[in-house]
Amino acid sequence: MKDLSWKTLSSEYLFKESWFTLRSDTCETQEGKIISPYYVYEFPTWVIAVALTADGRFILERQYRHALDVTDFELPGGCVDDTDATLEAALRRELLEETGYGFDAVEYLGKTSANPSTNNNWAHFFLATGGQKVQEQHLDFNEEIEVYLYTLDELKQLLSNNGLVQSMHVTALFYALMRLGHLQW
Repeated sequence: MKDLSWKTLSSEYLFKESWFTLRSDTCETQEGKIISPYYVYEFPTWVIAVALTADGRFILERQYRHALDVTDFELPGGCVDDTDATLEAALRRELLEETGYGFDAVEYLGKTSANPSTNNNWAHFFLATGGQKVQEQHLDFNEEIEVYLYTLDELKQLLSNNGLVQSMHVTALFYALMRLGHLQW
């Protein structure tokens, strides 16, 4: 196969913030074409959970998302912090903070990119099972999250009605439902 990778000749940071950084790259293709500017959005690594309670209900969150001006359902998750020892540790922290639930088991399902043409980060998917409510939520200043418990049939109906707009969360559900034996090929 032909090598299609680009070489980065230079990078300039245009904006730096804790959750978002924008840089402008000058790149060269294998055929010598210069691509400039090429904008790259740098984000932290993300973790996303398909989380089930001990009695098999799916934990969903309902919250407002300003960029789209929608209030919708999502899966628990968030950014990996520098203080998180592992991806699983970050996920367990986010689950506890956002939902108040602790989990017996966490299984890695895979990863995806929100948009590999512009974003430099990965979103990692996990299946968390055996959830028990162990504390109240400890939300960030800008978070207002309602927690809902859905049966499998309710979740399927929500998906059928386009009730989740976050594409990475729909992808995580795809992998989890396959792993749980609810989707067959």
